[in-house]
Amino acid sequence: MPMMNLLVAFNGSDGSVAALRYAASMASRLGAHVTAMMAHTTHEVIDKRSRWISKEARALLEAANTGILSEIEERFEAERKALGLTNVLQLKEVSGRVDKVLSEAARHYDMLIVGSRSDDDDEHVTLHPDRIALLSGRPVIVVPAGYDAGATHSHAALAWDGGRAAARALSDSLRLLEDDGRVSVLTVGPRNAWPIDDLMLHLSRHGVEAIHENWPETHPVADTLLAWCKKHDPSLLAIGAYEHSKFREDFLGGVTTNILSRSTIPVLLSH
Repeated sequence: MPMMNLLVAFNGSDGSVAALRYAASMASRLGAHVTAMMAHTTHEVIDKRSRWISKEARALLEAANTGILSEIEERFEAERKALGLTNVLQLKEVSGRVDKVLSEAARHYDMLIVGSRSDDDDEHVTLHPDRIALLSGRPVIVVPAGYDAGATHSHAALAWDGGRAAARALSDSLRLLEDDGRVSVLTVGPRNAWPIDDLMLHLSRHGVEAIHENWPETHPVADTLLAWCKKHDPSLLAIGAYEHSKFREDFLGGVTTNILSRSTIPVLLSH
């Protein structure tokens, strides 16, 4: 199925700027439409409705909230002009719990594109790509800050263990893999016993030239995938997010969390 309708989350961070540029580049390449969305909470540390809060204090709180949103809108406008999308790309503003808003919105698009998280992000516009991938039911591409969307790449990569989440990542990324024309299937340690040849045949029938690279279980999964990507510089790494529980991943510092925090290329998450 073609990717025709893309949603990009924009919160003014360097990561979201990279995500916007990536979405624009993808839309141009695939002939798709892009919608930008700024999701934010009300940015209140205290309840402005309390009778103990003076009118002046309420005004200051409201001004602080408005100022933050205005700065984000100004940065979006600058990027929109630089991309030459002034007449075709608008910024939707939606208030609520950020991850919930974006998860619900993403269900109406083919894909959500977001920037990687940063400790410098304002807490009221901060999003969590892994949670959104779990909640939305849609693929999420996480673009690291500073990533060059126009860089030349030769192929993509697919992390494969034969599990349900990996199969979903394959399905969600297939249009992009077809566009790249080449994919490296990366397996580390134990995987489903079903022959890998069937996956390679499936990719070839979609016009994708595939090669398989395998490492034994003595290799740490995240470190191995990241080292391979650093060496070969693919356009995308597609992975199945949280094949086990997210609590277990968070508690143990799992593969998904590790890759998202360290990747220098876009990562497609599916669950």
